[in-house]
Amino acid sequence: MPQPESDPITALGDVDPRKVGEQEFVALLEAASEIADSGAAVDLGALAPEQFARLISRASDAQIEAVMQRPELRERILDEVFRRMGEHYKSEKASAIEAVVRWRIGTDDDLLRYECVLADGNCTVSKDPQREPRVTITLPPAEFLKLTSGNASAPMLFMKGKLKVAGDLGFAAGLTKLFQIPKA
Repeated sequence: MPQPESDPITALGDVDPRKVGEQEFVALLEAASEIADSGAAVDLGALAPEQFARLISRASDAQIEAVMQRPELRERILDEVFRRMGEHYKSEKASAIEAVVRWRIGTDDDLLRYECVLADGNCTVSKDPQREPRVTITLPPAEFLKLTSGNASAPMLFMKGKLKVAGDLGFAAGLTKLFQIPKA
């Protein structure tokens, strides 16, 4: 009996980045992105959060940086992370919170912006920031991936100067507690 074809995106979660080089890691993620673009019945959303966290935890800093240096790949991955924020928002902990969080991912020369509106127990994300933020968080793309996959802590990134906060520092300090961060 023939074996069913494995979903290439799900299989990506089983890859151990420690066993491939920097360029091979980039090629794997690029191939997954191209498969999703082709209209195939797979997408990056098929990768479970725990698989993504494990992939990032096993990847070297150089591998993550190499992926994030590809603008189209960086944007696709960040878009998927932000798309999932609403699903991972702990509405039971945040039902009374009303706030806008502006994210600035990258450098001034190459910046992606996202806006999370936290209201009525929901988190709604937009790539077109229009509201006055309670807090603005700026950090490099690789550090953002590590943070959102549970492979870095916000206080440590802040102390190292990789995460910058403008606005309500107290609110920013508790922001990660409002989301279910996957475990590798």
